[in-house]
Amino acid sequence: MREVNSKVITETVKKLCIEANYYLPKDVKSELEKFYKDEKWDIANDILDKIIKNVDIAESEKMPICQDTGMACVFVELGQDVHVTGDLIEDAVNEGVKQGYTEGFLRKSVVKDPIDRVNTGDNTPAVIYYDIVKGENIKITVVPKGFGSENMSKIKMLKPSDGIEGVKKFIIDTVEEAGPNPCPPMVVGVGIGGTFDRAAFLAKKALLRPIDTYNTEKKYEELEKELLEKINKLGIGPQGFGGRTTALGINIETYPTHIAGLPVAVNISCHVTRHKSEII
Repeated sequence: MREVNSKVITETVKKLCIEANYYLPKDVKSELEKFYKDEKWDIANDILDKIIKNVDIAESEKMPICQDTGMACVFVELGQDVHVTGDLIEDAVNEGVKQGYTEGFLRKSVVKDPIDRVNTGDNTPAVIYYDIVKGENIKITVVPKGFGSENMSKIKMLKPSDGIEGVKKFIIDTVEEAGPNPCPPMVVGVGIGGTFDRAAFLAKKALLRPIDTYNTEKKYEELEKELLEKINKLGIGPQGFGGRTTALGINIETYPTHIAGLPVAVNISCHVTRHKSEII
């Protein structure tokens, strides 16, 4: 049994909050550059150029890529052979978010009550997901999720008879309805199966997978490729000004479900699809 003090978790989360907001993942930046080279529409090409320059400036100047530094979503993969000493994990994570958003000069966007709308002042609490895994390590991933794109996300309880064509239609309709609002080019996370809440979780988790990789199951790999092609034919384009680049990638995750249901969730992310991980 390995022991890890909660202070290490706090320090790790603090660092990840800052780095995730300053540095765009390499796979996302690479896809931006690839689409920039392939984009034929002058206005779209110019916007992609400005997006890439913004990413470079944020990295070199150590400042947030976007003014919306998001609500901190934290994925904790906890090895079952780890014993955390000191504070509760949840308290340690939230303390890390508090310190990271304060020391990193990141915008605080969380309100204490969804109706009263009073800002908590430190971007806590985070939304924390726990997964118990084998081993004696803790993997922490911080995902700052901006709400320009989060607000465009949807979930639908399809009927089994809707089948794959119903799934495709719902995903494409969701992206088309989102239009320019989520600051395209987007990254689209899709969750299929499970229950109402599980599908939404899968869609969020799908955004963590590098967008230059595909689902390991062949039929879903083909579905990802097909949907990305169709989405990029919608003509929304970067920031909604038209062109071939509406989405940089689409990631699908699935889970077994009930005989009577076909839950599908679409979690849309903007071109600033940020996340940073570290293993303790």
